[in-house]
Amino acid sequence: MNIVLHQPEIPHNTGAVGRTCLVTGAQLHLIHPLGFYLDEKSLKRSGLDYWPKLKVAEYDSFQHFLDTHPDAHFYLVETGGTRLYTQVSYTPADFLVFGSETTGLPPWMREEYPHRLISIPMIGRERSLNLSVSVGIVLYEALRQNGFEPKA
Repeated sequence: MNIVLHQPEIPHNTGAVGRTCLVTGAQLHLIHPLGFYLDEKSLKRSGLDYWPKLKVAEYDSFQHFLDTHPDAHFYLVETGGTRLYTQVSYTPADFLVFGSETTGLPPWMREEYPHRLISIPMIGRERSLNLSVSVGIVLYEALRQNGFEPKA
Protein backbone atom coordinates (compact mmCIF):
# COMPACT_ATOMS: atom_id res chain seq x y z
CA MET A 1 0.00 0.00 0.00
CA ASN A 2 1.01 3.60 -0.53
CA ILE A 3 0.18 6.59 1.66
CA VAL A 4 0.39 10.02 0.02
CA LEU A 5 0.38 13.18 2.15
CA HIS A 6 -0.37 16.27 0.09
CA GLN A 7 1.38 19.26 1.64
CA PRO A 8 1.36 18.12 5.28
CA GLU A 9 1.96 20.90 7.78
CA ILE A 10 2.58 19.31 11.18
CA PRO A 11 5.75 17.26 11.63
CA HIS A 12 4.38 15.14 14.47
CA ASN A 13 1.40 14.05 12.35
CA THR A 14 3.69 13.10 9.48
CA GLY A 15 5.91 11.30 11.97
CA ALA A 16 2.96 9.30 13.29
CA VAL A 17 1.93 8.44 9.72
CA GLY A 18 5.52 7.42 9.01
CA ARG A 19 5.55 5.09 12.01
CA THR A 20 2.27 3.53 10.81
CA CYS A 21 3.79 3.04 7.36
CA LEU A 22 6.87 1.45 8.89
CA VAL A 23 4.96 -1.13 10.91
CA THR A 24 2.61 -1.99 8.02
CA GLY A 25 5.12 -2.02 5.16
CA ALA A 26 3.37 0.84 3.37
CA GLN A 27 5.40 3.37 1.41
CA LEU A 28 5.10 7.03 2.36
CA HIS A 29 4.88 9.66 -0.39
CA LEU A 30 5.20 13.36 0.48
CA ILE A 31 4.05 16.12 -1.85
CA HIS A 32 5.70 19.49 -1.30
CA PRO A 33 5.61 22.10 0.00
CA LEU A 34 5.84 20.67 3.50
CA GLY A 35 5.19 22.76 6.59
CA PHE A 36 8.46 21.54 8.15
CA TYR A 37 11.96 20.37 7.27
CA LEU A 38 13.04 16.79 6.72
CA ASP A 39 16.66 17.38 7.62
CA GLU A 40 18.34 15.16 10.20
CA LYS A 41 18.30 17.83 12.94
CA SER A 42 14.54 18.47 12.60
CA LEU A 43 13.71 14.77 12.51
CA LYS A 44 15.80 14.05 15.60
CA ARG A 45 14.16 16.96 17.42
CA SER A 46 10.77 15.40 16.68
CA GLY A 47 11.93 12.03 18.00
CA LEU A 48 11.75 10.41 14.60
CA ASP A 49 14.74 8.12 15.05
CA TYR A 50 13.00 5.46 12.92
CA TRP A 51 12.69 7.78 9.88
CA PRO A 52 15.74 6.31 8.05
CA LYS A 53 14.02 2.91 8.06
CA LEU A 54 11.01 4.24 6.10
CA LYS A 55 10.42 4.04 2.38
CA VAL A 56 9.77 7.73 1.59
CA ALA A 57 9.35 9.35 -1.83
CA GLU A 58 9.08 13.10 -2.33
CA TYR A 59 7.45 15.12 -5.12
CA ASP A 60 7.42 18.79 -6.00
CA SER A 61 3.68 18.75 -6.81
CA PHE A 62 0.71 16.45 -7.34
CA GLN A 63 1.43 16.61 -11.07
CA HIS A 64 4.99 15.44 -10.39
CA PHE A 65 3.50 12.53 -8.42
CA LEU A 66 1.18 11.67 -11.35
CA ASP A 67 4.04 11.94 -13.85
CA THR A 68 6.13 9.59 -11.70
CA HIS A 69 3.26 7.10 -11.32
CA PRO A 70 1.24 7.46 -14.56
CA ASP A 71 -0.76 4.27 -13.92
CA ALA A 72 -1.38 4.93 -10.24
CA HIS A 73 -4.76 3.89 -8.93
CA PHE A 74 -5.49 6.33 -6.12
CA TYR A 75 -8.23 7.35 -3.76
CA LEU A 76 -8.62 10.84 -2.33
CA VAL A 77 -9.61 10.68 1.32
CA GLU A 78 -11.56 13.82 2.15
CA THR A 79 -14.38 14.97 4.40
CA GLY A 80 -17.58 15.08 2.40
CA GLY A 81 -16.77 12.33 -0.08
CA THR A 82 -19.89 10.53 -1.33
CA ARG A 83 -18.46 7.02 -0.95
CA LEU A 84 -17.33 5.57 2.36
CA TYR A 85 -13.83 4.14 2.68
CA THR A 86 -15.42 0.76 3.48
CA GLN A 87 -17.24 0.71 0.13
CA VAL A 88 -14.01 0.41 -1.86
CA SER A 89 -12.16 -2.74 -2.95
CA TYR A 90 -8.48 -1.94 -2.43
CA THR A 91 -5.48 -3.54 -4.09
CA PRO A 92 -1.99 -3.71 -2.54
CA ALA A 93 -0.70 -1.23 -5.14
CA ASP A 94 -3.27 1.50 -4.40
CA PHE A 95 -2.33 5.02 -3.32
CA LEU A 96 -4.34 6.63 -0.51
CA VAL A 97 -4.08 10.43 -0.77
CA PHE A 98 -4.66 12.66 2.26
CA GLY A 99 -4.63 16.47 2.37
CA SER A 100 -3.03 18.91 4.75
CA GLU A 101 -4.21 19.27 8.32
CA THR A 102 -5.77 22.72 7.94
CA THR A 103 -7.15 22.77 4.39
CA GLY A 104 -7.51 19.15 3.33
CA LEU A 105 -7.17 18.43 -0.37
CA PRO A 106 -7.37 21.40 -2.73
CA PRO A 107 -10.75 22.04 -4.39
CA TRP A 108 -9.30 21.57 -7.89
CA MET A 109 -8.21 18.04 -6.97
CA ARG A 110 -11.65 17.12 -5.64
CA GLU A 111 -13.28 18.58 -8.76
CA GLU A 112 -10.85 16.83 -11.13
CA TYR A 113 -11.28 13.39 -9.53
CA PRO A 114 -14.76 13.22 -7.94
CA HIS A 115 -15.01 9.47 -8.70
CA ARG A 116 -11.94 8.86 -6.49
CA LEU A 117 -13.24 10.66 -3.40
CA ILE A 118 -13.84 8.56 -0.31
CA SER A 119 -14.55 9.58 3.26
CA ILE A 120 -14.66 8.34 6.83
CA PRO A 121 -18.09 8.75 8.46
CA MET A 122 -18.30 11.13 11.39
CA ILE A 123 -21.10 12.42 13.58
CA GLY A 124 -21.42 15.95 14.86
CA ARG A 125 -20.11 19.12 13.33
CA GLU A 126 -16.38 18.74 13.84
CA ARG A 127 -14.23 19.62 10.85
CA SER A 128 -12.31 16.36 10.55
CA LEU A 129 -10.31 13.66 12.26
CA ASN A 130 -6.61 14.00 12.96
CA LEU A 131 -4.54 13.23 9.86
CA SER A 132 -2.63 10.32 11.39
CA VAL A 133 -5.84 8.80 12.75
CA SER A 134 -7.49 9.04 9.32
CA VAL A 135 -4.52 7.37 7.66
CA GLY A 136 -4.63 4.53 10.18
CA ILE A 137 -8.35 3.93 9.71
CA VAL A 138 -8.24 3.72 5.91
CA LEU A 139 -4.88 1.96 5.65
CA TYR A 140 -5.86 -0.83 8.02
CA GLU A 141 -9.13 -1.39 6.14
CA ALA A 142 -7.18 -1.68 2.88
CA LEU A 143 -4.72 -4.07 4.51
CA ARG A 144 -7.55 -6.12 6.04
CA GLN A 145 -9.15 -6.53 2.63
CA ASN A 146 -5.85 -7.81 1.27
CA GLY A 147 -5.26 -10.43 3.96
CA PHE A 148 -3.09 -8.48 6.36
CA GLU A 149 -2.50 -10.39 9.54
CA PRO A 150 -0.79 -8.53 12.36
CA LYS A 151 2.43 -10.07 13.62
CA ALA A 152 2.17 -11.84 16.94
